Amino acid sequence: MFDRPRAGERAVLVHLDLGRVAEPEEREEFRLLARAAGAEIVGELSGSRAKPDPRLFIGSGKADELKLLVDMGQAELVIFAHALSPAQERNLERHLQCRVIDRAGLILDIFAQRARSFEGKLQVELAQLTHLSTRLVRGWTHLERQKGGIGLRGPGETQLETDRRLLGKRIATLNQRLARIVGQRAQGRRARDKAELPTISLVGYTNAGKSTLFNALTQAGVFQADQLFATLDPTLRRLDLPEGQAVILADTVGFVSDLPHELVAAFRSTLEETRMADLLLHVIDAAGTRRDGCIADVEDVLTEIGAGETPQLQVFNKIDLLPEAEPRLERDADGRVTRVWLSAGTGVGLDLLLTAIAEHVGAGWLHRRVRLTPAEGGVRAWLFNHAQILAEAHTDQGGWDLEVRLAPADLERLLSRTPVLAERLGEL
Repeated sequence: MFDRPRAGERAVLVHLDLGRVAEPEEREEFRLLARAAGAEIVGELSGSRAKPDPRLFIGSGKADELKLLVDMGQAELVIFAHALSPAQERNLERHLQCRVIDRAGLILDIFAQRARSFEGKLQVELAQLTHLSTRLVRGWTHLERQKGGIGLRGPGETQLETDRRLLGKRIATLNQRLARIVGQRAQGRRARDKAELPTISLVGYTNAGKSTLFNALTQAGVFQADQLFATLDPTLRRLDLPEGQAVILADTVGFVSDLPHELVAAFRSTLEETRMADLLLHVIDAAGTRRDGCIADVEDVLTEIGAGETPQLQVFNKIDLLPEAEPRLERDADGRVTRVWLSAGTGVGLDLLLTAIAEHVGAGWLHRRVRLTPAEGGVRAWLFNHAQILAEAHTDQGGWDLEVRLAPADLERLLSRTPVLAERLGEL
């Protein structure tokens, strides 16, 4: 049994090629994840295997080589870029005499450090406890088997069962608290639905520039940094579009390849903003060397949370890092915008993105002409708040002649408020 240090910044990284040669960008992302968790990398072990070893994952020979690296670097922690079974973690810890975590444990640790809101902390704790529930024996190796003989019978599995029961109670408590927050979110969503404001959610691979884009569009002041998972907690702001339209813009947590299922489940209430959005802005690092792979990883997570069919607009960010790249819109055969190329950092192309969002939000809007009497100033004010005013002229009677574009739902609300307008509405 080894002593577990409270902190383990000195780490050795392990990355194997399992059945294929890993891309250099995958290894670099793994290093960035380790540094994001606060690790000081003192050694790296690489190799290749057709499939993992059932007992030590990397095999006994590589395990001995890894032990040498740990001793030479005085490492307190070994981080695997792969998913380990509880038995493999336990066997490796016994062999290496230091802590061992896998990719899921690393990402969970980063989330635990970055969570700021009450909801975010609850979600991370739930994910960590769910992950830990299958690995309790790691900390209780001296109690794994009951000892035989008089005076040698210990609590054995009873202690493990007690731990599992306590964990189960804590997980149930966290689920109850998160359920209440889900209800609060649903109330806020109903209020936004009542206001008839479309919701647009920013999604994308971590460090693609979502928070930078969010701040550039809304001046929200959300924390942004050139690091993985810089922000976890969702932020919503009103965004005014050209010609008077308005939407709710939501910034959400970034995705990463092999995102732990416990984390996806725990953050499901937060990701609900993504699933219920009217439009997804898929922010992509245009200069990233793993661009296509990152796009595929994000699409996989969107499918997992039930947002795979939500309308999507791809936003290729950081074009300032590409040689001779220009901001532009790309359209499909039907003339709909499918891609926007811009730089959130420099602000180049943001006007094109606003135009693309306005086109999507305005799709299906109705073009009408309405004549108002002098006594219908309240209706005029309502139209200025809920419709796009294309033209306005005064009538000889002191009223107004308006040319407007508005959503079908807003037209129904207008006619329910003032039924007499049905006789004075004309299509254009």
